[in-house]
Amino acid sequence: MKSTRSRWQATRHKLAMAVLGLLLTSTAQAQLEPPAARPLIGYTELRTDLSGGRHANVATMRAMVVGLDGSGRRAIAENLSREPDTWTQFAGWSPDGRLAIIGRGWESSENAHWEEEHRQFRFTAEGWLYDMFLVDAAAGSTVNLTAVDRVSFYNTGLFFWPADPSRLGFQALIGGNSHPFRMDRDGRRKRDLTLDSREFAYGFVASRDGRRIAYHKSYQVYVADDDGSNARRVDTGQPFNFGPQWSADGKHLLFLAGQHENCHPYVANADGTGLRKLADRGGYRGSIAFLDVPDFHSGSSDVPAWSADGRAVYSTAKVGPSVELFRVALDGRPEQITHSPDGTLHYHPTPSPDGRYLGFGTMRQGVRQLDVLRIADRARHSLTNLERGHAAMWPHWQPPAAE
Repeated sequence: MKSTRSRWQATRHKLAMAVLGLLLTSTAQAQLEPPAARPLIGYTELRTDLSGGRHANVATMRAMVVGLDGSGRRAIAENLSREPDTWTQFAGWSPDGRLAIIGRGWESSENAHWEEEHRQFRFTAEGWLYDMFLVDAAAGSTVNLTAVDRVSFYNTGLFFWPADPSRLGFQALIGGNSHPFRMDRDGRRKRDLTLDSREFAYGFVASRDGRRIAYHKSYQVYVADDDGSNARRVDTGQPFNFGPQWSADGKHLLFLAGQHENCHPYVANADGTGLRKLADRGGYRGSIAFLDVPDFHSGSSDVPAWSADGRAVYSTAKVGPSVELFRVALDGRPEQITHSPDGTLHYHPTPSPDGRYLGFGTMRQGVRQLDVLRIADRARHSLTNLERGHAAMWPHWQPPAAE
């Protein structure tokens, strides 16, 4: 009996040691092999219900990042917003996903009070300072590129030039008008691409091959060569044209056209010909108020976005009392991809670089949150779970690291 029991105990011990060995081996492999990289999503959080008007709430804006599953939410570049009346906004990524593009704003309380009283912006060098920074997402170091050989006190829209990361694009306020600029990676050799223009040019973007640019000037869309030459207006016959975006293959340009607060997605060929209306927004005004207090400005424009492969466009349209997300093929066939309770608002659709996910804003129970939808099966989950009086806005997907 003892012999049988001893053999059984020995066998159990060997089995236990074998299992322990497997566990130790598995643990060691897990430690040696890093987990699969998950993309970060950059965005901006702010308060929405503070008394005092627009500036009181805008000054609470902070650039944030969060993981695809909603974990790891944290502020980034906190050192840029420590002074009174300053804030940060997340604006994009470098092509390798290592650097975050952050806007840092400051407005004097005196100027903010004047704007609130007169219900209009007053951009002066004494009352405003807005610059664009590159921030190392891991180390936290910051570089203010628009302060190098400064051309303006108000600079926005920084982006890495497609196909040539040694150049950057941005927009600067010159003589009361916005101008598209190009500069070197170190912030030097800033070049005005609409030199001597006395019109307000905004929505500046470059094509994927870096050879063409587009912008809207006095609410008319223009295309030009990368140095600003050979500018040509895309003739739509509409008074309000806004937010041009190049397709992945550079063959088409997407933008909004129509009347102010009654405009719709249009597509044209890269040279401005072949204009056609792609979708109708069904009475949706096309902007999302990002404050819960009275705001003298109209809110944040809700523009459509190309799918990652350039074969379709993500847009928003009114369906009954809700604003839903749609995927519209280039032949104009719409597919409604959200079906929500009455009164739900969706806005700012933003596809991931690999085309697998769609990030977007959603207004639920009076709070502006960020959600993600998996394209393949329409499964969705929340990235943020903020309390009333707070908002999460303007998502930006981190590009995958170069292999």
